[in-house]
Amino acid sequence: MTAAGLPLLVLGTASTAVLLRRALVSVTVRGTSMEPSYHDGDRVLALRGRTPTAGHVVVLERPGPGRLWSRPPLPPWAGAAAVSGRHWMIKRVRAAPGDVLTPQDAAAFPLLQPGRVPPGNLVLLGDNHRSSLDSRQVGYFPATRVLGIALLARPGRTVTAAARSGEDFSPCP
Repeated sequence: MTAAGLPLLVLGTASTAVLLRRALVSVTVRGTSMEPSYHDGDRVLALRGRTPTAGHVVVLERPGPGRLWSRPPLPPWAGAAAVSGRHWMIKRVRAAPGDVLTPQDAAAFPLLQPGRVPPGNLVLLGDNHRSSLDSRQVGYFPATRVLGIALLARPGRTVTAAARSGEDFSPCP
């Protein structure tokens, strides 16, 4: 490599690091709504900017009182400060825009009607149905509230020699 090419390499590396920092978000699971797949204290790495489909696990903004959001959705380019200023939760996508909810499906979701999921909306469900705030209580969730799709998870644990050894994240269930 020539000396003239070195600044371009450094600039390219720095640009890639900034893009990855905005594309990947690490969150800590709090609560039991996604057990047995995810436990309180687990760390999840989520990829921003992808469209979730049925079966994906997503990190999304938690609704406030009255099952509504008090602030507008975060823009896709929002940085760490904006992301950390919101409350997040993790849920599994049961149905995405265009997917069909059968009458049997709709019976499990009292606020939803049979038919196609409208554009821009998601039907979400916690794996632990007994302790989950999801589409059974809220109805459709706006897809604009999704921060990212869970890619990798690492079990939560106290800092031990095993945790300090650099154990990697494992694929999300």
